[in-house]
Amino acid sequence: MARYQHILFDLDGTLIDSAPAILASFRNAFAQSGITPVRAIDESIIGPPLTETLQLLSGSQDPALIARLADAFKASYDSEGYKATAAFDGVGALLAELAAAGLTLSIATNKRIHPTRLILEHLGWRDHFAHIYALDLFPERLPDKATMIGRLLADLAIPKDAAIYIGDRSEDGESADANGLPFIAVTWGYGSLTAGEMREEWRMAARPERLREMLLVG
Repeated sequence: MARYQHILFDLDGTLIDSAPAILASFRNAFAQSGITPVRAIDESIIGPPLTETLQLLSGSQDPALIARLADAFKASYDSEGYKATAAFDGVGALLAELAAAGLTLSIATNKRIHPTRLILEHLGWRDHFAHIYALDLFPERLPDKATMIGRLLADLAIPKDAAIYIGDRSEDGESADANGLPFIAVTWGYGSLTAGEMREEWRMAARPERLREMLLVG
């Protein structure tokens, strides 16, 4: 029997390779807005919320400028851009097996809720997930991933000893820690988490097959 009934997943860099789609839409947004980014638009920017990333790329916190860039990004990504998203090899089979084993799967992501749902439908994964949480799921936007995971646990009355969080960045592990959840870092994506950042209590999975063993066998 699996140790954890509730498996909470990050999305970008953990389940999906969204970098080509996201980076193309960021480049389109800056080009259409006539603004030159102050740093390279590459995989290192993937993960944080949209507003935070736009502030980083533009070197500005001007609300009007960030709103203009955000609108341009959304217009590109939410129409056609998201369709360039691909699943990491082996992840689709992993999710299907976990769901078939009777485990409850959830998403807790910094990505906006609308493209998250579009991507899950596009990949044929929507039925695998019982719950999908994002920072903008509620009328009052949640401030960070740790708060979002806490809200998910509370809303669904999930015991902390029955849940685990899976992600690819140090923020993911810290958010799990903040909620008293164990954490497994996947290393097949492009997350910023490195071996040097690993905490003693965190575990690491280098491929989906290994994650399957950790979740179903222990």
